[in-house]
Amino acid sequence: MISIRQRKGVKTTEVSEDYAAREANVKLENKLPSGCASRRLWKLLSFTVGGTVALCIGLLTSVYLATLHENDLWFSNIKEVEREISFRTECGLYYSYYKQMLQAPTLMQGFHGLIYDNKTESMRTINLLQRMNIYQEVFLSILYRVLPIQKYLEPVYFYIYTLFGLQAIYVTALYVTSWLLSGTWLSGLLAAFWYVTNRIDTTRVEFTIPLRENWALPFFAIQIAAITYFLRPNLQPLSERLTLLAIFISTFLFSLTWQFNQFMMLMQALVLFTLDSLDMLPAVKATWLYGIQMTGLLLVCILQFFNSMILGSLLISFNLSVLIARKLQKNLKTGSFLNRLGKLLLHLFAVLCLTLFLNSIIKKILNLKSDEHIFKFLKAKFGFGATRDFDANLYLCEEAFGLLPFNTFGRLSDTLLFYAYIFVLCITVIAALAVAFHNLSDSKSQQSTGQTGKCTIILKPETAYNLIHTILFGFLALSTMRMKYLWTSHMCVFASFGLCSPEIWELLLKSIHLYKPKRICIMRYSVPILILLYLCYKGSCGDETRFCVPAHVCSSKTVLSCKGTFCLEGWMAQWKSQFPVPGMMDELSELREFYDPDTVELMNWINSNTPRKAVFAGSMQLLAGVKLCTGRTLTNHPHYEDNSLRERTKAVYQIYAKRSPEDVHALLRSFGTDYVILEDSICYERRHQRGCRLRDLLDVANGHMMDGPGENDPDLKLAGHPRFCEEIKRNLPPYTAYFTRVFQNKTFHVYKLSRNK
Repeated sequence: MISIRQRKGVKTTEVSEDYAAREANVKLENKLPSGCASRRLWKLLSFTVGGTVALCIGLLTSVYLATLHENDLWFSNIKEVEREISFRTECGLYYSYYKQMLQAPTLMQGFHGLIYDNKTESMRTINLLQRMNIYQEVFLSILYRVLPIQKYLEPVYFYIYTLFGLQAIYVTALYVTSWLLSGTWLSGLLAAFWYVTNRIDTTRVEFTIPLRENWALPFFAIQIAAITYFLRPNLQPLSERLTLLAIFISTFLFSLTWQFNQFMMLMQALVLFTLDSLDMLPAVKATWLYGIQMTGLLLVCILQFFNSMILGSLLISFNLSVLIARKLQKNLKTGSFLNRLGKLLLHLFAVLCLTLFLNSIIKKILNLKSDEHIFKFLKAKFGFGATRDFDANLYLCEEAFGLLPFNTFGRLSDTLLFYAYIFVLCITVIAALAVAFHNLSDSKSQQSTGQTGKCTIILKPETAYNLIHTILFGFLALSTMRMKYLWTSHMCVFASFGLCSPEIWELLLKSIHLYKPKRICIMRYSVPILILLYLCYKGSCGDETRFCVPAHVCSSKTVLSCKGTFCLEGWMAQWKSQFPVPGMMDELSELREFYDPDTVELMNWINSNTPRKAVFAGSMQLLAGVKLCTGRTLTNHPHYEDNSLRERTKAVYQIYAKRSPEDVHALLRSFGTDYVILEDSICYERRHQRGCRLRDLLDVANGHMMDGPGENDPDLKLAGHPRFCEEIKRNLPPYTAYFTRVFQNKTFHVYKLSRNK
């Protein structure tokens, strides 16, 4: 980072003296080749130490998260059905396909079962590889079959250890990104420490293991690290080609493993568009990245049997629009400040209009409605009119899709992360505004594309990219809590980079007239080290806390018992006592156990008392577990990215609405339902406030008044029937004619449907 200042008058004698001094230095360097060799040796040593630390910190994070998962559930000791139930909601659905592939007699039969699946949605045959992002489950099942590990490692452990291993890659990628930005691996170490100490807000892998984002985010972090390196100026051709290959592979894997990849990469494309428009990165490199995004996404589209949701994504429409608009506006980067500003606004308007036009045309051609619920949700969320749409309200009422809670910032401040982030963000934003104004004003430097680098005076391209990235993903996290994991992990990277960056400290010290080269060196190393010491001191908890891992992993004979787990007394325990981290030791000492007897009883009953081809209806979350634990056919499931499935789910959920037994029976039988499972936790829900309970959403969507004290919209009417899930338990003749109770416990009620009208 270089600051701009007025040139001083230089006398001829000064020039000659300076030239003579440089000549003397050159001669001295030629006479002392050992100095250059020592610098190379130092760089090699620093790279070796930094790389080793990166691998170690990634591995330790992986072990730490696996230990938390074990300690929380006592996973090594519980029954197989309990392990499967612990994969809640959609996690269980995804894991069921891994289990299905392993249980298939051959790989070809397993593939055939996924491509022609008739058990996930009753009375329909769907291609699961087209509908869902489950190639990772397919790959793992093949790997487990091929590798000679069946005798030593259970399938479930192979699955979860792969996910925890990806977390090691994730943390290492964050470490490398921070290192690339700052020039010192100390920055990467601080980023990794912050990631772990703020675990509650940076990851949820230990309790949602099969979730798609846990597969995808490590590859996203690798992509960001590769882009950070790619945007460096003056790369060697070979390095540039290898970096582009790394970007392509990570983009492809990220797109393949998460259905929401297109929205994350759209944010990334907006970052590139902003920087390209303001001359803060070379246009050629931006074009390469646009092309890689589209190529990776289209390749995934082919692998997913031409999934229409990918073809109709906003990302493809936006990237095409940017490239077309750039061709049409060839003189976009010439002229005075006002002239360029006007052209920039026109360019923005053209790209926006062209994006919406292309996207609407593609969706009409493909008759695409898969992502309608997302745009309805966004429209209602940002105040563009209230809605009674059931799907949109289902998202609006979930806490995960609400605003980021304010107490998040308190937790992040407790480790000094938020304070450091705001400090670095303010300085880099000011620098970005200065360089943007300079680039738009300096018309001469825009005449030649070969002089683009001269426009990046205060902010390096890779720094500018990460700045806009963290700002846009920050807005996304603030608006939708579920997306905070994309922001908080990058927050660790950005804050640690700024504290270790010589450019940041140079700009700050010059602004307060305290600039000296030695002070920069002192600040960039002393501040991160003090913060690391603070994190260690804050979490110090003595040597009595034991570090627990699953019993089957440990081969040592000298171990300590720890409620179904064993505790390492070797180097891991020694590391733990020397480098305690805030909250880590307390978490590792908490030993809990999985306990859900009602759900276990239900799954055992289904396995023992119902036909293998029986069709079950119920809530999306529960049915995912039914498929995993019992293999029975479902009417609906939690993978909500299909319009016909959303309509089917709304119809099934009428069991919690005010409908007649005849109507409910007819709806359920239209999907081939044999059994329906009613949950008291939904029928008598108290978790949400009035207006957000599932029964309230159904009442409003059906035009009925909601239960309980409170206001109703004037056009809502009283329902003509009592609530089905309540009334059926009274065993009245109108209900027993259609439904027979066959199972009941404190949580669930299972009814068999009559096949006669």
